[in-house]
Amino acid sequence: MSVKERKDRERAARERLIVAAARELAEQQGWDAVTTRQLAERIEYSQPVLYSHFRGKREIIGAVALEGAAELAAAVRAATAGVDGPRERVAALARAYLDFAERNPAVYDAIFQLDGGLAYAQEDTPEPLKDAFAALMETLSEVAGNGIDPGLFTELFWASLHGLATLTRTGRLLDEYAEPRVELLVDRLAMV
Repeated sequence: MSVKERKDRERAARERLIVAAARELAEQQGWDAVTTRQLAERIEYSQPVLYSHFRGKREIIGAVALEGAAELAAAVRAATAGVDGPRERVAALARAYLDFAERNPAVYDAIFQLDGGLAYAQEDTPEPLKDAFAALMETLSEVAGNGIDPGLFTELFWASLHGLATLTRTGRLLDEYAEPRVELLVDRLAMV
């Protein structure tokens, strides 16, 4: 192995360490606690080392968002794989999405609410974000209904899920209606 290959491998490992530390700190204490100083202490590198990987917190949030989007896509695909019936697949998708948002609130915020400097719904949107949307559309296109653009339907369903995830997390919705909400959303929007 060449020196360059070793250095590239070490650099990639440091970058993964920074992203993991940022994610962990954000999940424990919120994104306000994620500073280059705190991260440098956690990973036992200097702040200049952090800046050699990321220009600042915004890029770190973006890296967490990309990682999280890939995980969300995998969770949705795993939840819908092998499920019989389009309605049942949509319900599994909705539950997987909401579960991901509940289990990973800081990552969810990085993907959908914080400014990580990422382009959404544009040609230069990073692949992990496109793939997360595609994971939703794979199932939702089955139930969009005749004459309805599957992409538009996916946006609407996703926006509904995002609203449920956000309002649930902030305590604005009653917990006892969590499952009936999913069932109602699926029944009203999924044209099977």
